[in-house]
Order: sequence, then C-alpha cells, then structure tokens
Amino acid sequence: MKYALGPVLWYWPTEQLSAFYQAAAESSADIVYLGEAVCSKRRATKFNDWLNIAHMLRDSGKQVVFSTLALVQSPSELSEIKRYVDNGEFLVEANDLGTVNIAAEQNLPFIAGLALNCYNAVTLRLLLKQGMMRWCMPPELSRDWLANILTQCESLGIRQQFEVEVLGYGHLPLALSARCFTARSENRAKDECETCCINYPQGRRVLSQENQQVFVLNGIQTMSGYCYNLANDQISMQGMVDILRLSPENNETPALIDRFRANQRGTEPLMMAQRNDCNGYWRNLAGLVLQE
Repeated sequence: MKYALGPVLWYWPTEQLSAFYQAAAESSADIVYLGEAVCSKRRATKFNDWLNIAHMLRDSGKQVVFSTLALVQSPSELSEIKRYVDNGEFLVEANDLGTVNIAAEQNLPFIAGLALNCYNAVTLRLLLKQGMMRWCMPPELSRDWLANILTQCESLGIRQQFEVEVLGYGHLPLALSARCFTARSENRAKDECETCCINYPQGRRVLSQENQQVFVLNGIQTMSGYCYNLANDQISMQGMVDILRLSPENNETPALIDRFRANQRGTEPLMMAQRNDCNGYWRNLAGLVLQE
C-alpha cells in the first residue's frame, strides 16, 4: 500500500504551508497533494508558490498532484482551474465535473477526487473513458460498499484500469456551501469575510447542546467534529485499497505516516482517542462511532 498526504484543507499562511511541505518532503509519503481545494478567496499562496513547492516535493522523490476546487461558482474560478490543469508537469485531482471536462478535452489523465459523487461502477466506467486513472472513494462509504463496487467493476472488466484511494485520517469533508459559515460566525458577510478563516488553523468547533463536538467549520466547508482514523483498519483494506490518504491536521501529520506503515499488517495497533477519533463510516456504522 502507498501513502498520500492530501491537500491542506485549512487556510494556512504561506510560511506555515512551506514548513508543512518541507516536513512532507522529509517524510515517507509516496504522494503529496497540494493546492486550494476549498475556497477561491484564499489567495495567500499564489500559483507560482504552489509550483515552487511542487518542484521541491518532486525533487525529494514524491509524486505531486494538484488538487482543485470542489465548489466552482464562477467563470473566473474555472479559468484558474484551467491554469492548474495546464501546468504541463503534474497530475490534477478533479473535485468538480468542470475540472473533469477540462482535463478530458485535453486528453489529460486525472484523479477523481473525494468530492465527486461517484457511488457505482457505471459512473467509474464513465470517468475512465474521460481519463480517470485513480478514484478516491467518497469518505462516507463503507468497506462493504467498496467491496461491492469493486465486484461490479470486475464484472464490467475495468477493475485493473484504475487505482483506489481511501481517506484514512483527518477531519472528514462533509459538505460545501455557497455561504461561508466561518464568516457568519463572526457576523461578517461572505463578500466582506476578510478571509477570517485564516484565524482558525484547525477550523471552528461546533458543539451540540450536550457539549459534543459534532462539526468543524472551515470557511464554506463543513467537516466532521471527530478525526477519522483508520490506522487500525488497514488489514481490512488488503486486496482493495492501493493508496491510503492522510489529510493534514498540523505539521505533525507527515510523521504519522510511519506509524500507519508500522501497523499495515495489524501488528502494531495505535491507541485511539475515545472523544476525538472515529471510524464508523468504514465499518458501516454511524459516522461519529469509534469501534475498537
């Protein structure tokens, strides 16, 4: 199994991003995703900055993938996405069908990202015709669902034509909205948000009346309140999953890959934080559940 670092979904200053990707370059990650995948107003890191980081990571032996927006709302955003697709050097993760179309028009291979609503083998076959080379399973699906989809792919004769990637660590991206909940929480209009999400490097917590952390607000993105952690579920992925993705939480996430690798065969289980971790979706349970 290979290990990937997903794109940083939080809004971090360029200096913090640079420190994170330096740690990523020194880590045992096989694949590193980078780029803005949440909100186009987050412009602290420019295209050329991302390109410089990509070159540094490639020089350190990583496969580099540019992630693109999951909610495209304007022609200017499509134009910016086209700039990433046209980079001429690196693969692109498409999180929106508009990006899929741009890549397909140019006969460029792409990775079907977590945000694409792909739940069956017929959809996968369609994406394959468009140029898909890797499918990132939507994080709300279970192991049983994955097994069923791959069985369908076998019957269609396409199982060996793409890689399967699963999100195995990090706060789950659940939904996107045209409104910005982080701005609203500060009584700001979205158009006058002043990218206040940069003040919350790990999002804003949302608690229930019972004081349970049910969600985390990340700009226009709503994320799970608990951290998804499949470190102890890797043995159940054998024969199905090619790549396990860790979503960056902080600068310590790249080093966590070594602990995942050590437990790939289930012989060195990681301790799970009862109030902070969950693995319910993978086990076909409620998302907030942690089953040891």
